[in-house]
Amino acid sequence: MEGAFAIVLFVVVGVAIVAAVWALATSSGSYEQIGRGGMSIGDDVPVRPSAGTGDAAVREAEIRQMLEARNARRAARGEQPLDVDAELRALTAPPADPALRDEVRTLVEAGNRRRVRRGEEPLDVEAETDRRLSELQGN
Repeated sequence: MEGAFAIVLFVVVGVAIVAAVWALATSSGSYEQIGRGGMSIGDDVPVRPSAGTGDAAVREAEIRQMLEARNARRAARGEQPLDVDAELRALTAPPADPALRDEVRTLVEAGNRRRVRRGEEPLDVEAETDRRLSELQGN
């Protein structure tokens, strides 16, 4: 009797292992479908929108919206609102080429040396570099 019990036990365990492997192999997409169905919200919207020309327009619109909200808060505090278009151009402008930035920085440092020799106050190198780069980019 004990021998028959051991045989039945091993057969049941073997069948369970085969069934588990079969279920694992055939249910590859089931985990992703948990919580989805006919009544789910957002099934028709892709998880990540595809990159395209609309993304830049949406990004620019969102930045403009945040800048306008910031201006509304400034106006509520009694401060002078900033130019939204200028801020938007500054935020969305491509970064300067590192080599160009180094060259402009070298020019600013040389100008500072000349200013010191003339007895004038030297300029802030980083601020002047940023100002000149923004002039070059047309901002």
